[in-house]
Amino acid sequence: MSGSVWAVVPAAGRGTRFGAALPKQYLLAGGRMILAHTLDALLQHPVVAGVMVVIGGNDADWPGWTEAAGKPVLTCTGGATRADSVLAGLLALPESVRADDFVLVHDAARPNLAQADLGRLLEVGRMDPVGAILAAPVRDTLKRAGDDGGIDRTEPRERLWRALTPQLFRRHQLARALQDARGGGVEVTDEAMAMERLGQRPLLVEGAEDNFKITTPADLARFEFELSRRTA
Repeated sequence: MSGSVWAVVPAAGRGTRFGAALPKQYLLAGGRMILAHTLDALLQHPVVAGVMVVIGGNDADWPGWTEAAGKPVLTCTGGATRADSVLAGLLALPESVRADDFVLVHDAARPNLAQADLGRLLEVGRMDPVGAILAAPVRDTLKRAGDDGGIDRTEPRERLWRALTPQLFRRHQLARALQDARGGGVEVTDEAMAMERLGQRPLLVEGAEDNFKITTPADLARFEFELSRRTA
């Protein structure tokens, strides 16, 4: 399918769980910011035309990039939640991005995105009227805990998937879904959840398990290991 897409990267969070002085997207891995690796992973794909990075209102750490991989990097100010920031990014996209154009949304601290997975998401998702997300089947045995910390029961894992990013939806449909969730007082944890609330059924596109989000120092060490494997 021809045509280009833009990506929205919410990066307004402070990453308090990580425990570092800097937001995790600005920490270094392999001598470069995690966010730089993330933008490269998106912009290296020929279909991705540019990125809208959504930053905090008082973000003194944003390095001021205006391009990466020879493509435009734009910024706008985000909101109090991820959903608010994604909505702000969608509304701030260039006028050349039409209402029915597909847009990628990708976590700022998810830098280990494989080009093959991104390509498959774009190929499959843009053929669907709703869109698609990268996801991974649940492979571990799942336990439901009781209030006392003991196991109540084992949950069946068949048909259960872990949602990853990027997630791919049409600009106007996703903006409307996020606005509807906000109006209903519902805090959605990913874009697909907002679409599901409106009765939509996005496709699941299987992605690699190592497309992980950096939330702890151990995750950062894991990504540094992945980088060392690439250059070995």
